[in-house]
Amino acid sequence: MPEEQLVKVNIDGIPVEVTAGTTILNAARQIGGDIVPPAMCYYSKLSGSGGKCRTCLVKVSKGSEKDPRPMPKLVASCRTTVMDGMEVQNITSPEVIEARKGIVEMLLLNHPLDCPICDQAGECSLQDLGYEHGAAKTRYEFERRQFERIDIGDKIQLHMTRCILCYRCVFVADQITDHRIHGILNRGDHSEISTYIHHAVDNDFSGNVIDVCPVGALTDKTFRFKNRVWFTKPV
Repeated sequence: MPEEQLVKVNIDGIPVEVTAGTTILNAARQIGGDIVPPAMCYYSKLSGSGGKCRTCLVKVSKGSEKDPRPMPKLVASCRTTVMDGMEVQNITSPEVIEARKGIVEMLLLNHPLDCPICDQAGECSLQDLGYEHGAAKTRYEFERRQFERIDIGDKIQLHMTRCILCYRCVFVADQITDHRIHGILNRGDHSEISTYIHHAVDNDFSGNVIDVCPVGALTDKTFRFKNRVWFTKPV
């Protein structure tokens, strides 16, 4: 077998050597710690995931050794592969921090701030980002988009008002079940998760669909309000 080609990349001043084709996000994850960009729509086991929520934006201040020009705009680290000699800024870039703060504000435009009564509280990526980057109050003055809670299966309840349209639940159903019956309907700010013709999600992997949701949009009806994550112990 041919040897894997390794490339060197510098992220927030920390060098790391990774396999060619690795994304900036996964290169940062090899380093670990605070320099890892947040990512709510990317899931490493799901093909095609990423590029939706934009929370993982970073600044590429040097493209590569061959072409050292910086990239003109912030890039999604979950979809951008590293180049040999690339230099990346995440938490060391005020531009990135300001952009991420704006993205969090946008994600919270319609999202209810009901963390104390949400089943996802304590393990919610958006809750973490809200605490880190969120402002104390919103500038949004218009009516928020709201949905009624609906059951989309005997085990799944959908609270679309909390959904950030990360597509992770759709990718799970596409890639590990025989027949996906839910997806994204409509376009733009009218987009929503729903089942087709009010079918129910009824398969052996419905729990996986719930599990990949990074917020509290999909919850397990058999576990709702039974316990808090910080009271549970991993097995």
